[in-house]
Amino acid sequence: MTTVLISGAGVGGPALAYWLHRHGFVPTIVERASSIRPGGHAVDVRGVALTVIERMGLAGAVRGARTRMGGMSMVDRDGTELMRSTEVALSSGRLDSDDVEILREDLAGLLYEATRAHTRYLFDDTVTGIDQRPDGVRVTFENTGPETFDLVVGADGLHSTVRRLAFGPEREYVHHLGSYLGVFTAPNFLGLDRWQVWLRAEQEQVGYAVYSARDNTEIRATMGFESGPLDYDRRDLDAQRRLIEERVAGIGWETPRLVEAMWQAGDFYFDAMAQVRMDTWSAGRVTLLGDAGYCPSPLSGQGTSLALVGAYVLAESLAAERGDHRSGFARYEQRMREFVTLNQALATENPGGPPAEESTEHAKWAIDLS
Repeated sequence: MTTVLISGAGVGGPALAYWLHRHGFVPTIVERASSIRPGGHAVDVRGVALTVIERMGLAGAVRGARTRMGGMSMVDRDGTELMRSTEVALSSGRLDSDDVEILREDLAGLLYEATRAHTRYLFDDTVTGIDQRPDGVRVTFENTGPETFDLVVGADGLHSTVRRLAFGPEREYVHHLGSYLGVFTAPNFLGLDRWQVWLRAEQEQVGYAVYSARDNTEIRATMGFESGPLDYDRRDLDAQRRLIEERVAGIGWETPRLVEAMWQAGDFYFDAMAQVRMDTWSAGRVTLLGDAGYCPSPLSGQGTSLALVGAYVLAESLAAERGDHRSGFARYEQRMREFVTLNQALATENPGGPPAEESTEHAKWAIDLS
């Protein structure tokens, strides 16, 4: 049986393991974190990605874990409400849509539970070397002994280690979109009830959003600012917190309390809004999935859906070609390329705001899985 190493236990990696197992492959997942990563912002599962979730038998569980936002408001620096809506939320679109907004950690947890019985997970480890040979890929790890796999898939995000090892430096593929975003969890000291609030200081080109989660017991905060590429240490979380603190200082409303909560948060995450653009996602026996190969950025709202659909198409393509990686990877890229292009375009068509509803509606269904 064909063995496949998948780097990354976020959304795309476990989804791929599920479908590979269904098609008779033997998946292993390596993940740098010690468990499924907690925290993160709410993500959207839209259009054809919901078809994938339904075919996995997870539709009920995913819908049961949705955020169930009741609406949103926008405020100024004094906290004065400028507008409110119970029909649309900036984070997820129309609230009466069939699309699902769910916390990233909840979706990742459901996918892990759906795969743990038949997938070998190597937590607290990472790939350090890839040596492609005629009959397989010899992989070295930070903590586990070397192993040989028939195929390797990088599902390890924007700063993919597999992509760097197989394709070269990320500067060749990662394209900055002009802003940065920090995400963290805090107690619901604002008393939000299934609600999100947005503040944007136009002149300072900075803003943030807070929304309730976990039956209103906590809030997720996203604080962002516009900037060209910054030189910072991605391992130094305190330096990243200081970047945000400096940018949001003095913009009003609940900023001081949110900054204090940011410094106390154990799940703080910070990164650039960026896209990954590549002429090909495959090199020999190695291929890329989701953000590692075609990150559309959170500005598109479609990163999670691309990962879910990509996992389904990749596994199906390999199965259709009876495990032949050359034709299987080619089939995968041919089927996914236009879908990726349309969804990446959502992040850039309306700078400073969400994509048009019509564009999203078209892009989320722009692939045939029949």
